[in-house]
Amino acid sequence: MTNDTKESNVENSAVWHNHVTVPDTPQGFTVRTTYPGNPHGADVMLEQWDAGSAEPVHSHPGDDMTIVVEGKMAIQFFTESEAGLIKDGEPLILNKGDTGYVKAGRIHDASYLENCKLVYVHDKAFGFNPEG
Repeated sequence: MTNDTKESNVENSAVWHNHVTVPDTPQGFTVRTTYPGNPHGADVMLEQWDAGSAEPVHSHPGDDMTIVVEGKMAIQFFTESEAGLIKDGEPLILNKGDTGYVKAGRIHDASYLENCKLVYVHDKAFGFNPEG
């Protein structure tokens, strides 16, 4: 807490400090993870994404939840067909304050339309499976 405010917010909270880059992840992405512990628990990450950055098409082995603390993002879902992956509906747009959920195994991508700060929760250990 700083001397000029008693309130914590997205701009002054230490929660958003100590982010690191992760090898083999898209440019513009930094993360701060939780400590390992309960094998039946959840992985929680505080993510920051630069506007214009994006994740490739992928799925996760567990359900996930994304809370948009700041910014705007889009999630595009896909289905598999004999011709390959096809878009499944319009992109889901998440704005500041919105929460989005993705079911385990659901193929999707994500693009960051504005600088984003996210709380990302993954059921059990996080996994990233490239698709397509």
